[in-house]
Amino acid sequence: MISTLLANVAASPWARSAMRYGAIVLMILLFLLALRRSGERAGRLVERLETTEKANDVQRQMLDAAARRPRDLDELADRLRDGRF
Repeated sequence: MISTLLANVAASPWARSAMRYGAIVLMILLFLLALRRSGERAGRLVERLETTEKANDVQRQMLDAAARRPRDLDELADRLRDGRF
C-alpha cells in the first residue's frame, strides 16, 4: 500500500518537481555545512600554528640568553664590575 502511494506521488509532475527542488536544497545545505566545518578546522590549524610560533620564539629567546651567559664566575664578576650584565 505504501509503495503504491509512493509510486502515485512520484508519478505526479508537481511531486517530482518538489522532490527535485528538495534534493537541490538538501545538497546546498550539506555543502554549506561542510564548508563551515572546513572553516572551523582551518581556524583551529591557524590557532595551533600561532601557538607553535609563540612557543618557538620564547625558546629561541631562551637559547639566545643562554648563549650570552657568563661562562664562569670570573666572567660574571667582570661583567658586574663593567656594568654589562
